[in-house]
Amino acid sequence: MPAIQLTLLSKPGCHLCDDARQVVSDVLATFPPRGDSPSVAFDEKSILDDPELFDEYVEEIPVVLINGRVHTIWRVDPARLTNALTTELEESA
Repeated sequence: MPAIQLTLLSKPGCHLCDDARQVVSDVLATFPPRGDSPSVAFDEKSILDDPELFDEYVEEIPVVLINGRVHTIWRVDPARLTNALTTELEESA
């Protein structure tokens, strides 16, 4: 079971979401699996599919959540994301 859950909140047609998705993908590729599971589980949710997410984040997407907490909005800094995930993994070890 992954120690960390990373969620990208996005919507179709959002160019910043496309950029964020690429940064997240690049960063996650640097984290080796833990046994049979990824060290960081990733999912992407469209705010258009969830009225609560839409109401909360419509003006802020893309949003990166780490274990359900907001890590960043709009632009994802790869170094900052790497540092946050590394810290989370160290704390969960």
